[in-house]
Amino acid sequence: MNYIGKVLKYGDNIDTDVIIPARYLNISDYKELAKHCMEDIDPSFVSRVKKGDIIVGGQNFGCGSSREHAPITIKESGISCVVAKSFARIFYRNSINIGLPIIECPECVEDANEGDKLEIDLENGTIFNYSNEKTYKIMPFPKFIQNIINSGGLMEHIKTQ
Repeated sequence: MNYIGKVLKYGDNIDTDVIIPARYLNISDYKELAKHCMEDIDPSFVSRVKKGDIIVGGQNFGCGSSREHAPITIKESGISCVVAKSFARIFYRNSINIGLPIIECPECVEDANEGDKLEIDLENGTIFNYSNEKTYKIMPFPKFIQNIINSGGLMEHIKTQ
C-alpha cells in the first residue's frame, strides 16, 4: 500500500500528552477527539491537516503514557502515516494495533521539510520525497504486521480471520 501526503513536521520527544492533551481523554467519539490533536504544540494542526498527510517527527516520537488515544487521534485527524527517527515502543505497538503505519527513517526526517510531498511504499520499503527528489530505503513490515495495518488494525484483522 502506498501513502502520499504533505509533511507536517515536529521535533524530538513529542509525547502523548502533546499529541492529545489529557483534558480531552473523557471524549469517547474519536472524530471529536481528533479536533484536539496536537493542540498544545501546534494550534493550527487541525485546520492545516488534510486526509493523507504525513507527520514527520524526530527522536522518541510518542513517548509518555501508554494510552492508545494518541495514535487513534492522529489517525482520526486524517494522517495516513508517521515517519520519525525513532518511536517510543508502546506508541509503536499501539499504532500497529489501530492500523496506523509508522516508519523509522532518520535520513528522511533530516531531509524533509514542512510541506514536502512524500510517497511511502510499504511493500517495497521506500519513501520518495517529491520536493528534493530523494528516495530513502526503509525496512518493510513483516507480512503479518502489514496484514494488520491493511485490515485497519488488530481488532479488524482478527474479525477477518
